[in-house]
Amino acid sequence: MPRTNTARAGAPLRPREEAPLNGFRPLRISVLAVTTTALLGAGAVTSLAAPAPQDRPAPPAATPLAAEHPVERLIVGYKSQAAEAKSDSAADKDAQAKGKKAGESLDFDRRLGTGAALVDLGAELGEKDTADVMAAFRADPDVAYVVPDTRMYATAVQPNDTEYHRQWDLFETAAGMNVPGAWDKATGEGVKVAVIDTGYVAHSDLAANVIAGYDFISDPWMAQDGGGRDSNPADPGDWMNRGECGTDANGQPVPARDTNNSWHGTHVAGTIAAATHNGKGVAGIAYDATVQPVRVLGKCGGTTADIIDAITWASGGSVAGVPANPNPADVINMSLGGGGACDSGTQSAINGAVSRGTTVVVAAGNSNANAAQFNPASCNNVITVAASDREGNRASYSNYGTVVDVAAPGGETAVSSANGIWSTLNSGTRSVGAETYAAYQGTSMAAPHIAGLAALLNQANPSLTPGQIETAIKNNARPLPGSCSGGCGAGLADATATLGGGGTQPPTGTVFTNSDNVTIHDNTTVTSPVSVTGISGNAPADLKVSVDIKHTYRGDLKIEIVAPNGSAAVLKNTSTGDSADNVLTTYSVDASGVAANGTWKLRVTDAYSGDTGYIDSWSLTF
Repeated sequence: MPRTNTARAGAPLRPREEAPLNGFRPLRISVLAVTTTALLGAGAVTSLAAPAPQDRPAPPAATPLAAEHPVERLIVGYKSQAAEAKSDSAADKDAQAKGKKAGESLDFDRRLGTGAALVDLGAELGEKDTADVMAAFRADPDVAYVVPDTRMYATAVQPNDTEYHRQWDLFETAAGMNVPGAWDKATGEGVKVAVIDTGYVAHSDLAANVIAGYDFISDPWMAQDGGGRDSNPADPGDWMNRGECGTDANGQPVPARDTNNSWHGTHVAGTIAAATHNGKGVAGIAYDATVQPVRVLGKCGGTTADIIDAITWASGGSVAGVPANPNPADVINMSLGGGGACDSGTQSAINGAVSRGTTVVVAAGNSNANAAQFNPASCNNVITVAASDREGNRASYSNYGTVVDVAAPGGETAVSSANGIWSTLNSGTRSVGAETYAAYQGTSMAAPHIAGLAALLNQANPSLTPGQIETAIKNNARPLPGSCSGGCGAGLADATATLGGGGTQPPTGTVFTNSDNVTIHDNTTVTSPVSVTGISGNAPADLKVSVDIKHTYRGDLKIEIVAPNGSAAVLKNTSTGDSADNVLTTYSVDASGVAANGTWKLRVTDAYSGDTGYIDSWSLTF
């Protein structure tokens, strides 16, 4: 039966991607990854363009980036009877003699703990020159061995999850959260994260990390599972018919159109703790943590009364009529919200959770408005998270303001689902279907990135208080590479910096680069070519196009990738509202319908007058 918004025990709250009831512009979840659009085959942008004539001779073949760094030093082990094994001056004299023989300037640097001599080559030498010097040492019968002084890196293992390459939000240098380097320090083991949301629909990429939760929806009609509160937090779906939830302040039906199941809580949970290194699906940020689904959102959202009880129970507090939580959460994620400043009831529940040692992470909201006017985004004692896009700007929908603490990737699917946040889902529209994965956008997607990071911190140092965890995340955030009008807190969260881990390790591949500058004048179109050779068959379904364009007011620019057969796809369209400078990002393109070898072009059109720039460099990763 239809319900009005006033017939609730508490004010309705909705997942951050549902249309708000406060008169702000609505933003719907974009489940675009389930049905992708054809692009050089079938994927990231809009359509194929007709083959274009060659406007420039094909350049020489680009060379894949070298896998090794130039060598600066050698480690030389002398046999024990040799003078050089004991005397530094003898080792120095020998190094100079070997250098003279090879045509290089060598010096003894220092003695290593093993007794070996560290020899300075005087400069970075390439492969051939290094080989000549090493050959001179190897020819000496007093030398036991000679090896280059090579670089080592943090040993975080790249996940073997089949969808990991889609998770730009974890590993991309420009605007990812720099997660892989943090895995050297923590993976969330032993940490419990409560996801207060729509509940959980069974998914094999999450099941191993899900523990018993609770269903706090007290209204059976909203619950859609045949009853009110119970110990089963399974998500039966939250589909709605047009007008089924009453009317808004302007008398318009809510929702404005029929909607299908969102499986919102399962998507959020996957970002936090999807199983990893299991050869399937996606990687969770805190992939050894456990997720406790706490259901508060159903048909037409949820009520503040139910959410208050859920916060209390999840953090280990007592709720009348509900069994005690045997696994109180270390971290709570709430990717939900409604209009109006934080109410006293919700603030009281949050204060109680924090006093029990639980870190509370909330979404800033999706109305492109001041987050101070949204609940629980404006509450105290929470980490309020704004959303950034793949270029490192505040996402167009994200709320902002002084109550925002930090930003995290939330995605933006307007151009391509490849720019959204890829996570666990279900295919059912009006009932439970098969498990799947999809790209969503929203501050709902940004918040679980911070909840996952909080879980990593909690494992690394269990003595940290919620306040200390918030401070650590904010103090180690980096400036957004793009723009943020209105305020995005401390900047873009950085997991590796926060945990003090190693460097980011993106997926590997063969890279072809053009670093020649190409000037972009007003109202002109320019191209920059890259010649690809040695790649068998067609290009991949996730071809990475990395772009570094220096240009004031980048909204002037339309950027396309042109395949060797002349077909083209739009990577970025012009936008009168994007006044930020420069384009520094990586796009994913499904180019599986096009042969890999041949001349590819980056085509850039400046559509307006007043601002100019140049293509600094760009690359393709196969």
